[in-house]
Amino acid sequence: MLERLTVANLAVIEKAEAVFSEGLNVLTGETGAGKSVLMRALEMSLGMRTAGAAVRDGKDSARIEAVFSLSPAEAAEVKAVLDPAGIDDGGDALVVRRTVSSNGSSRAWINDCHATSATLKRLGSVLVDFHGPRSNQDVLSPKYQLSILDAYGSTDMKGYVSAWEDAESARREMEELSRKSLSADEAEFIRYQVSELEEAELSPDDEDLASRHAAAAHVEEICSLAGEAEESLGGDSGASASLAAAGARFASMAKHLPEAEAWRSEAEEISARVEELSRSVADAVSRLDLDPDEFERMDARLGVLNRLKRKYLGPGGGAGVSGLLALLEEKKKRLSEFDSRAERTAALEAALRAAEERARKEAARLTASRKKSSKAFSAAVTGALRDLGFAKASFSVRILPAELSATGADAAEFMFEPNPGQAARPLRDIASSGEIARVMLAIKGVIASWNGASTLVFDEIDANIGGETGRAVGRRMRELSRGRQIIAITHLPQSAVCADCHLVVSKRIDGATVRTEVKRVTGDERVLEITRMLGGGGSRVAKAHAVELIDKEGR
Repeated sequence: MLERLTVANLAVIEKAEAVFSEGLNVLTGETGAGKSVLMRALEMSLGMRTAGAAVRDGKDSARIEAVFSLSPAEAAEVKAVLDPAGIDDGGDALVVRRTVSSNGSSRAWINDCHATSATLKRLGSVLVDFHGPRSNQDVLSPKYQLSILDAYGSTDMKGYVSAWEDAESARREMEELSRKSLSADEAEFIRYQVSELEEAELSPDDEDLASRHAAAAHVEEICSLAGEAEESLGGDSGASASLAAAGARFASMAKHLPEAEAWRSEAEEISARVEELSRSVADAVSRLDLDPDEFERMDARLGVLNRLKRKYLGPGGGAGVSGLLALLEEKKKRLSEFDSRAERTAALEAALRAAEERARKEAARLTASRKKSSKAFSAAVTGALRDLGFAKASFSVRILPAELSATGADAAEFMFEPNPGQAARPLRDIASSGEIARVMLAIKGVIASWNGASTLVFDEIDANIGGETGRAVGRRMRELSRGRQIIAITHLPQSAVCADCHLVVSKRIDGATVRTEVKRVTGDERVLEITRMLGGGGSRVAKAHAVELIDKEGR
């Protein structure tokens, strides 16, 4: 529930703080004092679009802070919203802050972590259900109306959802198959490419053919140079002989200079390595003894490989023979998919038909269930509306056929007939926000056990009514507030006396500045406010009436 709302520099409010309680909270006060601004601030804190014009004249920015305490169920829902955004859920407490600058930009934080407007909106849908002239009234949404009916009738959606998800899965796979599929001409061209690459009989052994070919092309020069190198290394006057002579001299020196023994040993090791190098050179050169026919075959093979690399991998040859082999496998895979496309498409079409048939059967079951529950739901809401001042009103639910969707093959339309002789109209076509709010109040009362937001906000739900109807509205809000929190703006004393927490919003002029204050009133102060709302000024009769209204509700 909402515990505290702090607002600074927003519209007429320079600074104000409202502290709320469980149950029914009412905000009263003169027109223009700032009651609706407070509720607008709450909406803004939970993602409503903002504008720089909302900032109080002469100020750079407006600031809003909303503090919520969470039940275990709410904490779990909040965690599901905040975890994907990487925001600490805060356990059983939540603090939302938002600033709006005069240029229209805004920033938001949830538990001191930066948050986007989208996250705020998702959070708001969990915490607060707004009903007022500027709010997003979910009750007007056909999707929401259907969900209310399903909640009331405990509609079993499992069978339908399973069939629908199977059908959607088949559709998605068919679309993906179609998107990736080749045309006949493309397949024929790829088939030619595969044939050309396969005819080349590519092998990983071809990878070093270029280097082997280069060596074979210069075999005489290499052999000559290798012979000279061998002579330099192991000939009579080569490095090996010189090292042997140096080693003998070091051995003689060691008789008088001990450290020369280490030099002798090192010279011996170097000599061994020189001999090994000489043998390696001789061995490598011996393998270059290539006949002219073999060289011609290598030359022709290299020409084939170079042509394929330029054709398929670009001017630089890309990844060489390994790149050609990978490309061949990729093209063979695409051909295989193309060749099996008809078979796979037929299988998917069969699966789709079966899933849609199951979905239609399950949808028919849903329709029958919804039509049955709609009658009881309509009667219950109609009864509740009559208690709320619509003495001759009638409420009904139309179940209309619709295309198969995630919720079945039905569309729900809430119909409202406020007066006899006046044709029932869709609830969304009713112009009065007060009428919509009272219809929502009636619906919320009927489905009080439905798990929705724990805080409901009603902005002037009792507009244009009075007397006993106003008292009925107040009592219904009080009944609905058991186990949840209701915040209601009202100008009706009959509703206000039903509150568990009565907050008065007032404004006072301090020099050239108008300041808004929010104060919880009890006892004599509350009597004075109810007297003001009755329009009795300071008369004893009006005051006695106010006391009677409060006492009658036991508040």
